[in-house]
Amino acid sequence: MHDDNVIGTDHTAQPRLTGRGEKVRGWALRIGGAVFAALVLYYPVGMMIVHSVDDDPDIVAEASDGQSKAVAVAVALIERETDKNRWTANDPFFLPAAALDNMPNYQQGIIYALSRFSIEMSDQIGRVRGSSQVDTNLDSAAGRLKYPGTIWFFDFSTSIAPTATSEQQYREARRALIAYNEDLAKGEATFERRADNLQATLERISADLGSSSAVIDHHLADGGFLIDFEADDIFYQTKGRIYAYYLLLVGFQEDFKQVIGERELAKAWDQMLDSMRRAAELDPLVITNGDPDGQLLPSHLAAQGFYLLRGRTQLKEIANILLK
Repeated sequence: MHDDNVIGTDHTAQPRLTGRGEKVRGWALRIGGAVFAALVLYYPVGMMIVHSVDDDPDIVAEASDGQSKAVAVAVALIERETDKNRWTANDPFFLPAAALDNMPNYQQGIIYALSRFSIEMSDQIGRVRGSSQVDTNLDSAAGRLKYPGTIWFFDFSTSIAPTATSEQQYREARRALIAYNEDLAKGEATFERRADNLQATLERISADLGSSSAVIDHHLADGGFLIDFEADDIFYQTKGRIYAYYLLLVGFQEDFKQVIGERELAKAWDQMLDSMRRAAELDPLVITNGDPDGQLLPSHLAAQGFYLLRGRTQLKEIANILLK
């Protein structure tokens, strides 16, 4: 009797334990499924939200009387890519933008061009002659824009201590350029609107575009066909560089209006800008690296290289006219 009671007690308790376990298991499955779904959606949805290859050719860059329009363009571009858009090239692995590819390359192409521009400003246009003092604001901007675009709060290759992020350095460069333009408006800074300064700057831009052309040419010769993970990197780095140069040259058109008018360069300048703009606006859905003479799939690098070289040739023609 005693044994039967014990056995009966066990039989009546067992269903209650099983039901509670199934409920716990059910909630665990639901929570696990929700976490899994969140993780699956986290990167693709986050990437779609963050992704922006902003190639607006009519960016607003305000410059008051006495200020440089090209410097205002550089200020506007830095602000857009670090504050209005997210700077993505240094995002760590746990952020969705770390999985992006085209946008980081595009942004770094823009900053590279702005870095070259700032160097030319500090070395040539922003000083009276080569032996005169370098403008401190332009020098600061040029140095900060050379900062690598992939540095987050930590750079363990150099130190375990926290460091300045890429976007922090670029914001400081922006502030330095704003200060230079403000000094320029007050007559406390230099902007030499001479033909030789413009000629030298155009030569530097042309040389940099020639370097980009060489990278494209090398990849066309040695790159892959359908499966090519480098073609889009090269395309968007080049696109960002050309886009920034295009806008800077639009600014120079205003800054050097007198020189362009005196040398009768208005038509040649417009043609050059048209070629640069066409190159900057190329934005196919998928970058393919087919043969330049292929029948089925285009070579987007070859198309980009064509407009790049056309714009570079026109730049050199303008620079040659300025030499005379």
